[in-house]
Amino acid sequence: MAEELIIVAALFVHPGHEAEFEQFESTAASIMQRYGGRIERRIGFQPSANPEQPHEVHILAFPDEGSFARYRADADLAALADLRARAIRNTVVWMGRELAGFI
Repeated sequence: MAEELIIVAALFVHPGHEAEFEQFESTAASIMQRYGGRIERRIGFQPSANPEQPHEVHILAFPDEGSFARYRADADLAALADLRARAIRNTVVWMGRELAGFI
């Protein structure tokens, strides 16, 4: 069995569009589940004038890269493109694998 794909995503929301962001994220998370994906952690930050600070950072997990690719190609997710563009101004993504702990 392949190791789980772990994704860390920094999400930068357009100021004043937090409700659209929540709507997009809620729907996208439901679609993600179809492919075995899940949001493991969702970390929010206090609003700041610093454009380098994200609104949230998510840690996602998918069974493998193929599952993530199928999620990204999902027609229902594609239908959310306008909502996503209104809500999110930038996303930075890192993909990797979980490493063994030191303890």
